[in-house]
Amino acid sequence: MAINRKLGLPSDQRRAMLRNLVTSLLKHGKIETTVTRAKETRSIAEKMITLAKRGDLHARRQVLSYVTEETVVKELFETVAPKYAERKGGYTRIYKVGPRRGDGAEVVILELV
Repeated sequence: MAINRKLGLPSDQRRAMLRNLVTSLLKHGKIETTVTRAKETRSIAEKMITLAKRGDLHARRQVLSYVTEETVVKELFETVAPKYAERKGGYTRIYKVGPRRGDGAEVVILELV
């Protein structure tokens, strides 16, 4: 996956964080994070859903190489992808929540539509 934003992290930590965010989003349906992380997570998650819509073995293996939990991949291919079969894209939505108490960072909720 091509990553545009650096998010103030070394590349290995950034990749791990984004993998965890994408896995959590697909597992729980929504996550709460900062704006920039949400935008980066959104693009990767939409690619995963598009791969899942293809539904073949190669697509499953590509998703498995990124998503950290096999149960999430199984659920993605069996329940989430068929739900978006008619959609061409835009599987996620971002709601602004407000500033975070500790550092004032803008917090959003990223959820599957």
